[in-house]
Amino acid sequence: MNDAVNIQPKANRLIAKQLKVGYDDTTVLRNIDFYVPDGQLTILVGPNGCGKSTLLKTFARILNPNEGFVLLDGKDIHKSRTRDVAQKLGLLPQGPIAPEGMTVREVVAQGRFPHQSLLRQWSSADERAVTDAMNIAQVNEFSDRPVDELSGGQRQRCWVAMVLAQETDLILLDEPTTFLDLKIQVDLMNLLARLAHDNNRTLIIVLHELNLAAAYADYLVMMRDGVILQRGTPEAVFNSENLKAVFDLDAHVIRDPHSHRLICVPALPAQTVSRLSKLAAI
Repeated sequence: MNDAVNIQPKANRLIAKQLKVGYDDTTVLRNIDFYVPDGQLTILVGPNGCGKSTLLKTFARILNPNEGFVLLDGKDIHKSRTRDVAQKLGLLPQGPIAPEGMTVREVVAQGRFPHQSLLRQWSSADERAVTDAMNIAQVNEFSDRPVDELSGGQRQRCWVAMVLAQETDLILLDEPTTFLDLKIQVDLMNLLARLAHDNNRTLIIVLHELNLAAAYADYLVMMRDGVILQRGTPEAVFNSENLKAVFDLDAHVIRDPHSHRLICVPALPAQTVSRLSKLAAI
């Protein structure tokens, strides 16, 4: 395994140590040691079933580890109070669904739940947090519209706004770009990158789109069969050898001449290359 970025445990708020996690008698994650870089955008990639979402759910306290532990600010997250964790860590799961007829503002306001109690009802601070979150996610212009009437990209920005309204420094997102058009995917990733780089948020994102992952990750984690095979900057780990080892994918990794970002180009069969060469010669 290539640890291209040297991360000291004491410097990180969210840490996993020797995690073993599974469902019933099936082990999904094995011996996971992971120090999440603070104030950066960390992206998890790997083939289906490799454990990416399971790791995210364990960080979010949805799943309990069979062995090992997750520390948040030095405390075992699975032994902490739910409300205490929710005031520090937000989660956007796959495919969230709003109740029919709920407006954008009502959905975003759900992010303030961890800050409510019998002694603390809705306040001006809650109102400010909701308004700020909608402005950042650019959903304020349709704040009174039902969420189920919006496009896929607009809905996803609403869910991001809800997590932002929670006002946590740590945000976990499970495949937030799924089923979105490429332009909307890019817009959303630009928004998430700004949250990390301009607002000092720590983001952990599960993605399937390899080129998006390479373009936006500060720290890229490659998983296969429940273990972390590679981790580091895209420059260090996003290469043909690792794509073959992790995804069994034959591909070339090239650099875009304009953005200088790394791009994965799948290798074509010899007969396809020959046909394209003949067409180019015409």
